[in-house]
Amino acid sequence: MDSEKIEGALAFLKEAEKLKDVLRTAYTSSGQRESTAAHTWRLCLMAMVFEEEFADIDFAKLLKICVLHDLGEAINGDIPAIEQDPAKGKSAQEREDLQTLLAPLDAKLQVQFLALWDEYENASSPEARLVKGLDKLETLLQHNQGDNPADFNYAFNLSYGQKYTSTHPLFIEIRQRLDEETRHKALLSEQGHPHTGA
Repeated sequence: MDSEKIEGALAFLKEAEKLKDVLRTAYTSSGQRESTAAHTWRLCLMAMVFEEEFADIDFAKLLKICVLHDLGEAINGDIPAIEQDPAKGKSAQEREDLQTLLAPLDAKLQVQFLALWDEYENASSPEARLVKGLDKLETLLQHNQGDNPADFNYAFNLSYGQKYTSTHPLFIEIRQRLDEETRHKALLSEQGHPHTGA
C-alpha cells in the first residue's frame, strides 16, 4: 500500500473512532449506555456464534456488512427505532454521513464499503437480510439484559423488527425466547420491581 493510501486509511479510522462515543437507547447490564460500536461488536460476535446455521452465504461478506451497517452514525448519531420518522430521511442522512466518512479512503474501498451498506439498507442480498435479522435480535437481547430505567418501553420490543426476525428458522426460535424475556421484564417493570438481570 502506498503512502497516500495509508494516510487516507488512518484518517478514515480516526474519524470512524467517533462511533465509540455514539450512544444508543440500550443499557448494559451494569447500567451504562451502550455505544453503537459496542452493539456492532456483539452483532459480529453473534453472527460468528451462529455461523453454521447460515448455509450457502458468503460469511466474510456478512461480517463486513455487520461492521459497516451503522458506521454512518459516527457523524450524526443514532436515532432510536421508536423515534424514527420515515419522512425525515434517516437513511439518506446516514448514507451521506457514511460517504463523508469514507472520503479519505482509496476510491475502490469507498465503492466497496458503500455498496455493502446499500445492500444492508435495501436488504438486497441474503447476507444483508441475515444481518438485518441479527441486528434486531442483538438489540432485543441487549434491551432484555440491560439495567434499564424504570420507564423503559418493553412493549415496543414485542413488535420491533418482526419483518426481519421471521425470515430464518433460527431467528424465529431466538425471537420466541427473547419475546418471553421481554414480556417477563415488562411485567416486572409494571410491578415496580428493580432490574433483576437476564
